Amino acid sequence: MIGELGRRSASALLVHSALIQAVTFLVRPAATYRALELDVPDFALGLLAASYAVFPLLLAVPTGTLVDRLGERRLMAIGAAVVLSCSAFLLLWGSSIVALVAGTALLGAGQLACVVGQQAVVANNAASSRMDSAFGYLTFAASLGQALGPLAIALVGGASVRPDTQAIFLLSVVMSLVLFAATFAVSTHVSGGRKKGASAGSSASGVSLLRAPGVARALATSATVLAVVDLTVVYLPALGADRGLTVATVGAMLTVRAVFSMVSRLMLGRVSRRIGRMRLLVVSLALSTFALAALAIPMPLWLLFAVMALLGLGLGIGQPLTMSWLSAQAPAGQRGRALALRLAGNRVGQVVLPSAIGGVAAGLGAGGVFLASAVVVGGTLLLLRGVQLD
Repeated sequence: MIGELGRRSASALLVHSALIQAVTFLVRPAATYRALELDVPDFALGLLAASYAVFPLLLAVPTGTLVDRLGERRLMAIGAAVVLSCSAFLLLWGSSIVALVAGTALLGAGQLACVVGQQAVVANNAASSRMDSAFGYLTFAASLGQALGPLAIALVGGASVRPDTQAIFLLSVVMSLVLFAATFAVSTHVSGGRKKGASAGSSASGVSLLRAPGVARALATSATVLAVVDLTVVYLPALGADRGLTVATVGAMLTVRAVFSMVSRLMLGRVSRRIGRMRLLVVSLALSTFALAALAIPMPLWLLFAVMALLGLGLGIGQPLTMSWLSAQAPAGQRGRALALRLAGNRVGQVVLPSAIGGVAAGLGAGGVFLASAVVVGGTLLLLRGVQLD
């Protein structure tokens, strides 16, 4: 399945990938519901949302250095232990906005360590010819986890307006225990080349890594794609309200996008080997640009669903391809650091791009936001000129 990993170890890695996302998408909404129970002011909800990104922004590059030195499984175990501590802390003491902010920030740190470790396992064990496929499977599992977390909240909450947050935090503790246990079923068989490279390149800074050929462009592409995914989730309901679509219809459209992103990731390795990584990345960005621009145009409902399916296919390919791109471009012994730098860049993109696009297109409504997003994604195609990924 994934490079030199055995079937059992690869399965454990995919379970780990799904679980960390499921716990994240379980705890963060639960923390918001708990804050609403406490009747906190609106600015405190913004602080709660922002706290999740604090540690990933500050610790991304040091975490990448740590995985290159300590090894992937140790970092994944540390991350899982932090997530477990966060869940237990919120279960026992999450009764104030200060505690909720602290717990959410802790969750961000644990999630960062888990994800960097998972991606480094793939980068250091998958053969270059299978890397696209391996990252496709990993991100498919992550997408599955992102769907399971909200589903668990729906099952716990039932028909109530506000779910039992204590029950959700208890569930997150149980899932975090499974996450921690799954770590020890992941065995890595990395060649000595990485170990030597790690010591040789450990003193290099994030700035020197950015100077490596193609790394900065891969980071910019990744950040743009992820920011546009966030914009879609935020502004599609606004677009639906403008056009008189029901909440259920908008939810179904978002589900279609997510499902087709998962499909694209399952097919990624096969398609990449057939047409080439560079060509596939260009096609995915062009497809996303077309779909985003089309959303700005009024159209029948059935055609809207078709456009969302195309958008899911295009955006779903971008993330795993930029992972394999970075893994191929990063100097020996610095793959973990490069992937961590990518996560930091993603967080910056999630803050800067939505704010900029929302400000520029504010007077044009939700349709203008999607049109501006199409321009930004289309602009990333210029970054790919002269890049050889195959």
